[in-house]
Amino acid sequence: MRLKWFRNFLSLQRLLWDKINFRNISDKIIVSIFDKRKTDFFFTFGRLICMKKIKLEIIGLSYSQTQSGAYALVLGEEKGKRRLPIIIGAFEAQAIAIELENMTPTRPLTHDLFKSLASSFDIEVEEVIIFNLLEGVFYAKLICNNGEKKMEIDARTSDAIAIAVRFGCPIYTYEFILSTAGIVLEENTPLEAIEEKIEKPAATKLSESELSAASTEELKELLKKALDEEAYERASRIRDELNRRKQS
Repeated sequence: MRLKWFRNFLSLQRLLWDKINFRNISDKIIVSIFDKRKTDFFFTFGRLICMKKIKLEIIGLSYSQTQSGAYALVLGEEKGKRRLPIIIGAFEAQAIAIELENMTPTRPLTHDLFKSLASSFDIEVEEVIIFNLLEGVFYAKLICNNGEKKMEIDARTSDAIAIAVRFGCPIYTYEFILSTAGIVLEENTPLEAIEEKIEKPAATKLSESELSAASTEELKELLKKALDEEAYERASRIRDELNRRKQS
């Protein structure tokens, strides 16, 4: 058994530089290696350590009581009781709900267009991985295959899941993310009650005077940050201020 593991390790070393994708995650460097074991590897303190992926399933969607125009998407580990709640925008929530309910919109939505375009070029999305959590913001990637090579595509978590339900591909995350942001709920806990337990990113509260005093470039940077954090209420206030300046 040990000899087999050692041989696999040597094979991994030989393949390391042309089959991996480095991605900084806090103080670690994640190394994604595409194999059938559903296992990723990362380097820390000079050691190579495997990190098993945990499969998630969609538990439900509920309207956010604290963020206007947002929804709480609840994911759950396949073989466990932990839940991973994520705040997403209304458009992405609608895109996910439409597919889950097997509804057909009159015209293709953006995520439907992505699937049609990918399928036209024989590209399949094999899996979605929620691979990091920084300051309350989740980061995800699509693992795609065109029959010749596999590729990673960075994506917002809400978009990645909307695409995953269309391709029928699995959704994974890592233990350190579930340990950090996962919550354990009783069986009959309503989805609306989950939002109270969500760890939210530190909000940047801006008063009207602060918005007026900020330069246009500063407002654009704040808008980008708010959208990255999916803080849509804050983003709408900044956008309104930018629009007011354009009209004046």
